[in-house]
Amino acid sequence: MTRADSPVGQLRRLRAVLRQERDSKGYTQRDVAEALDWSPSKLIRIEKGTVGISVTDLKALLLHYDITERERVDQLVDMVKAGKKPAWWHQYRDVYQQQFINFIGLESSAVRIKQFQGLIVPGSVQTPEYAAAVMRAYGSSDEAAIERGVEVRMRRREELIRSGGPELSFIIDESALLRQVGDTEVMVGQVRQLMELSAYKQMHIQVMPFSAGPNAAMVGSFIVLELSDEQDDYAMLLETPDGNMLVEEPNDQTARYWKFFNDLQQMALSEDDTQVFLDELLGRLGEDE
Repeated sequence: MTRADSPVGQLRRLRAVLRQERDSKGYTQRDVAEALDWSPSKLIRIEKGTVGISVTDLKALLLHYDITERERVDQLVDMVKAGKKPAWWHQYRDVYQQQFINFIGLESSAVRIKQFQGLIVPGSVQTPEYAAAVMRAYGSSDEAAIERGVEVRMRRREELIRSGGPELSFIIDESALLRQVGDTEVMVGQVRQLMELSAYKQMHIQVMPFSAGPNAAMVGSFIVLELSDEQDDYAMLLETPDGNMLVEEPNDQTARYWKFFNDLQQMALSEDDTQVFLDELLGRLGEDE
């Protein structure tokens, strides 16, 4: 399965097609809703992806847009059917809230992912031991839930680094690497894994050193997903004091954070210098064992 062929990718492509076809006809959302005897909010929700679309409603839209070629109609109907297929992350709804489940779906279709993390090592590059220690620190005492939470992190990484996966860029603040999570053995394993993951062609890991001084990234951690090669097609997960906020559709904020990350890359250690930093950190941790 390619990134675009994931369930979320299929539905995003379908919504883009429907918006483009409506625009090409010069119709407003109200024009289409009135013609089909729908409420305007129904079409708005379909185009935004806040509700699904049935095959019946899709065919009504296509007929209104004069799309009647059998092969073209079948192709778009297949997108609806593919988008309704169960995805691997759906089985973890008992572990994570729906917002994060939606995020994993978006992540599955991203072509580029950029993440800044200022407090802990990013979840998708954590070792099982580090991930479990983080969840226990967050107050979880249910070992079964911890085990399933670790499964999600490991599956995410597996999907991200496999052939055809997205380009991955991580900036990790130095404080996240110096903060003790679990025992020294856990930290040693985590640092070693970061060094090993850096060998993957699509993986770019940089450390933001204390020597870079204060910067705007100190306000919080974030992940920006580039969902296609179309201009500014971003989604974002932003960590705030009130909890995570998922922005599923591109807007000025998502474009601003994408540029923000690129600016941070210029302040962070280069990838080569990051490897030197991690190797030296590994040496210091080894002395503590």
